[in-house]
Amino acid sequence: MLTDHDVYLFREGTHARLYDGLGCHLAADGKGAHFAVWAPNAETVSVIGEWNGWDPGKNPLAARKDGSGIWEGKVAKVARGQAYKYRIRSKFGGHVVDKADPFGTFSELSPATGSRVWTLDYEWNDSAWMKSRAAKNGLESPMTIYEMHPGSWRRADGEFLDYRELAHQLADYLNEMGFTHVELMPITEHPFYGSWGYQTTGYFAPTARYGTPQDFMYFVDHLHQKGIGVILDWVPSHFPTDAHGLAYFDGTHLFEHADPRQGFHPEWSSSIFNYGRNEVRGFLMSSGLFWLDKYHLDGLRVDAVASMLYLDYARKEGEWIPNRYGGRENLEAIDFLRKLNESAYRDHPDVVIIAEESTAWPMVSRPVYLGGLGFGMKWNMGWMHDNLSYMKEDPINRKYHHGKLTFSLIYAFNENFVLPLSHDEVVHGKGSLIGKMPGDAWQQFANLRALYGYMWAHPGKKMLFMGGEFAQRREWTHDGELEWWVTERDEHAGVQRFVKDLNRVYRSEPAFYQVDFSWEGFEWIDGSDAQSSVITFLRKPKGDSGSTLLVACNFTPLPRTNYMVGVPKAGFWREIVNSDAREFGGAGWGNLGGVESAPVSAHGRPNSVSLTLPPLSTIILKHEPHT
Repeated sequence: MLTDHDVYLFREGTHARLYDGLGCHLAADGKGAHFAVWAPNAETVSVIGEWNGWDPGKNPLAARKDGSGIWEGKVAKVARGQAYKYRIRSKFGGHVVDKADPFGTFSELSPATGSRVWTLDYEWNDSAWMKSRAAKNGLESPMTIYEMHPGSWRRADGEFLDYRELAHQLADYLNEMGFTHVELMPITEHPFYGSWGYQTTGYFAPTARYGTPQDFMYFVDHLHQKGIGVILDWVPSHFPTDAHGLAYFDGTHLFEHADPRQGFHPEWSSSIFNYGRNEVRGFLMSSGLFWLDKYHLDGLRVDAVASMLYLDYARKEGEWIPNRYGGRENLEAIDFLRKLNESAYRDHPDVVIIAEESTAWPMVSRPVYLGGLGFGMKWNMGWMHDNLSYMKEDPINRKYHHGKLTFSLIYAFNENFVLPLSHDEVVHGKGSLIGKMPGDAWQQFANLRALYGYMWAHPGKKMLFMGGEFAQRREWTHDGELEWWVTERDEHAGVQRFVKDLNRVYRSEPAFYQVDFSWEGFEWIDGSDAQSSVITFLRKPKGDSGSTLLVACNFTPLPRTNYMVGVPKAGFWREIVNSDAREFGGAGWGNLGGVESAPVSAHGRPNSVSLTLPPLSTIILKHEPHT
């Protein structure tokens, strides 16, 4: 039941646990359920469902007397699992519509669109993970994220795996490959499977396509027990206009802006939330925190933040309304994002909230009290675009585009960045990652391994979309599963082994993850050798917690012998990663396990090493001082 204080916070826009009072809640004694729904412009509201023959006259709700616009009531003959909707008659023009519960925790299986009466009881077995996860999700911790779409990762005889089947197969695979986290493309309920979850109607319901809420809890629980974090792709930027969803909810534009210049998204043909409405902010904040609270998720990746920040996003002149100061910044959305992040980190300080934000908006991943948006991390879309653009170039031309390779280090520490090679880069005719690489087949695979080596060595956490780890050639499609059969081919299996090896080395070397977000963890040796298309740099750990690492990337198909590189310390530099190793499908060029430094100055340093740089490669060497 909602208390007066709950209603006060709801109307103020600061209630972040509205799911405890709104929606359907079965009585503790199993006798009936309490329903509550926000519909301030309704003339009548009733609950229709399987128990009353979908008769709107059987179970009417009553409007609260406090002016909150909340309708509520208790219904006696309700059983767990039964489908229901709200029959809403608007005050305006007698508009009548049947709506799914905005706070419903389980939905009918698509194409049916009702909510189901449900409970979220579950006995969790992940206490060890929950006690230690602050260190697993921290900025100084290793983080390699595997982005995946549950319906098209693997299938069984053409059918979806359910959450429990997926849990076991995925956990085993991620542990074998060495990934630390999985990021799920939205599993919030969505009517159209082909939207990949980005057209959400059920902001509190895991999609029924793969099982029940308890099945999804089992999924998270099992991955936690296997030491893997779970991040949810979450979409507070827009929602679909399906009749059973949030759009035109009570015969008015309740959740969305009425003016299409503010309330309609031209790119996605969907509705945009009215962030200036307190109750809408509370709804969205409650959704975000619900997944952290009830499902023990380790973080949220907030989709399309740029579209929220700018009033003119994807709009032409005259198609948008300036803010009260005449600018294009969405002040209400900015306020919402800050409150969301403050609430999430207040209640769950051991999680991570990641922004998918593609512009130069300042201080996205800086605290609110410093003037930032309050996210923990931000996708580095600039790094992704520049590096893929560079890699697409024929190696003979790369010397003219060298700046694309190094530009990211100019701003690498302005934010807490995640380097993403996401699903967005392998859909809509963009082809696969391996397909973007130039040259013959051997060069394509060598280029991709070199890119991955540079990515794993570059400051920032890592994220790779499924299929990229074994260089799937086909563009990703949500219909069907990944092309696992190609891993039987040597060149694809070689890339898969290389990614596995990168993850192993990455997690074992503090220099690769402890100081990702400041210059203290990175030092150029030479970022300007455009003529050779070679870059060399150091990664450094925090204090004396690990060894300094030397990274050298050669982005031409010419092996370079006796390549002199200045090093900060005398001693033996052991080769711990070589993307050209034969086991990964390479030609086998390298440094025979490592090189000894010589007291010959180079790059402003008193010592140097003479390296063999394999063709189209990344090599990584670890300093071992003489004892």
